[in-house]
Amino acid sequence: MKSTKGRRTACSLAVAAVLAAAAACTSSAPSDDRPARSSREATPATSVTVALRAAERSTEEARSARVRSVTVMGTQLSIKGDGVIGWGDGLTGAMTITYTGGTVADTMRDMGVTSMQARYLADAYYAHMGDRFAARMGGRHWVKYAYEDLKALGGGANFADQMRSTTPDQSVKLLLDSADLRKVGEEKMDGQSATHYSGTVAVADVSDPELRGQLERAGVTTETVDIWVNDKNLLVKKVEKSRTAAEQITQTAHYSDYGVKVSVEKPPAADTEDFKALLKPSAS
Repeated sequence: MKSTKGRRTACSLAVAAVLAAAAACTSSAPSDDRPARSSREATPATSVTVALRAAERSTEEARSARVRSVTVMGTQLSIKGDGVIGWGDGLTGAMTITYTGGTVADTMRDMGVTSMQARYLADAYYAHMGDRFAARMGGRHWVKYAYEDLKALGGGANFADQMRSTTPDQSVKLLLDSADLRKVGEEKMDGQSATHYSGTVAVADVSDPELRGQLERAGVTTETVDIWVNDKNLLVKKVEKSRTAAEQITQTAHYSDYGVKVSVEKPPAADTEDFKALLKPSAS
């Protein structure tokens, strides 16, 4: 039978991989990664704030979108995500996550996992890890991670907070707290006209206490955010660059099909294992 160490390793890797693939997970970034500012690009802060408030409202009211994302976590992990998320009544969604590089991805591939399905529900998310992984984990394909249980994992960032911060309006809220918020200009993005906004955010200035607490627990001090907003005041793309004590994190997400139907079912109980059970010692 599988050893306790094997269970812990597999479960920890699964947690890290799914969290990294969250569509719009907030993070920190070094300030020298900011786009250069020029006098021609500078726009009065009041007009930019009004435009972003409109984007915040429109994005919030849309309640769902299709997401394509790329996340790079230093040398540890790089992944692609593709799916739909909804934020009208708690977080819901379904994503396909593909491991494209990094040491964690190498280990996951050794376990027979190159991609997985993730389902996000109001109180937990579920990861379908494939047949080879299931053979190592008692025959069950799905692993359940209750958000409240994830708080006990520690390690800096609050995993539950991160999972609940995967909606595009979070990037707008964060950017509104930037001291150097600016309009960069009009650009073509994903085949449509969009306005590019950018700024650097000091965590101490984040007005949302929940979001500020999440960033502080992750060891973040500053973050740079770039977003592109279309003529319907909806996010087309966002780029967040982060740095923690351990690594730099860069995430790019593209949003489309706002208002798309998001229907997510809880996986069958008979084919689901709770991650807490996987951490328990097993007989050798």
